[in-house]
Amino acid sequence: MAESLRRLISSETCGVLQEKLERWYKDYHINSCDQNLNRCCEIMELSAKIQGHLFSIFNQTAREGGHYAGVETIKSRLLPWLGTCFSSPAPGRPFETSFSKESHEKERQLRELANSRNHEILQLERELNSTRLQLSLVQQDLEEAQLALEDTKTKSATTLLAAEDEIVQLKTDLKAYQAKEECALRSLEKLSDYEQQVQTLKDEIAILGAQKSVLQSRLARSRSPSPRSIRSRSPSPLPIKSISPGRSRLTNTSRHAHLVERFRDIYAQARLDAQTLLRSYIDDLEMVQRIIYVAAVESFHAAKKAFRQFKMRVRKALSLSFSGTESVEDRVMDYIIRQEDLYDVQYSVNEVINAMNIHPRISFPPEVDFIMISSLIRELCRVAFSMQTLDPPLDISFATEGELFNEYKYRRSFDSDFTAPLVAYHVWPTLMENDSVIVKGEVVTRRGALWSHRSRSRSRGRSQTRSRSLSPLSHGADHSRHLPSRSRSPSPLRSGSPRL
Repeated sequence: MAESLRRLISSETCGVLQEKLERWYKDYHINSCDQNLNRCCEIMELSAKIQGHLFSIFNQTAREGGHYAGVETIKSRLLPWLGTCFSSPAPGRPFETSFSKESHEKERQLRELANSRNHEILQLERELNSTRLQLSLVQQDLEEAQLALEDTKTKSATTLLAAEDEIVQLKTDLKAYQAKEECALRSLEKLSDYEQQVQTLKDEIAILGAQKSVLQSRLARSRSPSPRSIRSRSPSPLPIKSISPGRSRLTNTSRHAHLVERFRDIYAQARLDAQTLLRSYIDDLEMVQRIIYVAAVESFHAAKKAFRQFKMRVRKALSLSFSGTESVEDRVMDYIIRQEDLYDVQYSVNEVINAMNIHPRISFPPEVDFIMISSLIRELCRVAFSMQTLDPPLDISFATEGELFNEYKYRRSFDSDFTAPLVAYHVWPTLMENDSVIVKGEVVTRRGALWSHRSRSRSRGRSQTRSRSLSPLSHGADHSRHLPSRSRSPSPLRSGSPRL
C-alpha cells in the first residue's frame, strides 16, 4: 500500500490536475465551447486516473486490516457516496450550490460575450462591405481620371507643337524689333550728343563772353599787375578749357564709389607717407597725427569754400544767356562736373597751410614748414571738391576732442586704451553722407583725455608762436613773413572739428 501511495505522489498527477484547472479557469472566457469541453474531459480523465489509484490503495488497505477492519468507515462513508452517484457528502452541499450559481453566472456572461462578439463581427462585416464599395468607386474614379489624363496629354501635345511654332515666329519677330530699336537708340544717342554739343557750345560762348567782360574790367582797373600779385589773388572766374565729355557721362553712383575709394586710398597710403615724413622732424607721434588730422579738416573746409565760389561764378555766367527746358542749377552742376580741372587747387592748399600756421592745437619745428605735406593737402582738396558735386554731397563729420567715443563713427587706433570712454584726439575724420557713415574715422582713446587736453592747451597758449609762410610759392624769408593772412579766432570749431 505504501509503495502504491509513493508511486501516486511521484507521478505528480495531482499537480498536473491542479495546473490544468488553474489554466482552464484563466482561459475559460477566451476559449470556445468545444475547447472548454475538451479541457473538462482532460481533467475528468486525470481525475479518473487518480480515483483508480485511490481505489487500488483503498482495496489494499482494507486487505491489510483483515476481515473486520474498516467496516465502519466503508459503511458510513463509501457506501453512501456510491449510492448518491459520486455526489458530494452532506457537508459539501453548500459548495455544490455555490458552484452551480457560479457556473450559471459564467454561462450567462459567456452568452453575453458571445452575443457582443457576434454583434461586433456583423458590424465589422458591414464596414468591410462599405469599404469595399467605396474602394470600387475610387477605382472607377481613378480609371476615369486616367482616361481624362491621357486625353489631356494628347491635346497638350498637339497644343505644344502649335505653341512651339508660334514661339519660333515670335522670337524671329522679337529679334527684328530689337534690331530696329537698337538702330533707333543709336540715332537718338547721336541726336542727344548733337544737342548736348550745341548746348555746350552755347554755354562756352556765354562763359567766354563773361570772361571777356571781367578781364576787360580788370585790365582797366589794374595798372601794372605782376605775376606774383596775380597768383596771390583769387582764381580767375572761368578759364577757357575744352569739355571732357567722358566725365559728364559718369553716373552719380559711379563717381560716388570712385571718390569713396580715393578717400580710402588717401587714408591707407598718402596719410602714412606724410606721417613717415613728419616723423623724421617730430618725435611726438601724437603731434604728427594731430597735424595730419587738422590738414584733412582744413582741406575739406577750403575745398567747400572754393566750390561755393566756383558755383556762384558759373551760375552768374550761365544766367546771362541761358535758354532751355533744363534748370539753371542742373546746367551749373553739369558744367562743374565736366570742368573740375578748372578748380584752382593750389589756392586752396595755400589757405590750408595758412590756417594750420595759426592753429592753436598743433606746433612745428622752426626749421621746417607745413609745405612738406602739400601733396597730401592737394589730394584731399581735390577729393573734397569732387565730393561736393555728388547728390547728396559727402562731407566729414563734426568732431571735438574729449567727446564720448562712438563706435558707429570711429574705430580705435592700436595704441588706444580700449576701456577709455573719451576721445583723446582724432587721427582721421569720418566721411558722412547726410547722417549715414560711409567711412569710419580713427581716434585715440585714453583715460583722463579731457584733463590732459586742457592742460596741453594752457601750456601751448603760454608758449611763444612763430610766424610761418602762408603759401608754397613764397620761398624768400622776408617775403614769406609779409604775405597777408586771415584773422581767425581759436574757437572749438577750429580746434579739431570740421565746419558743417
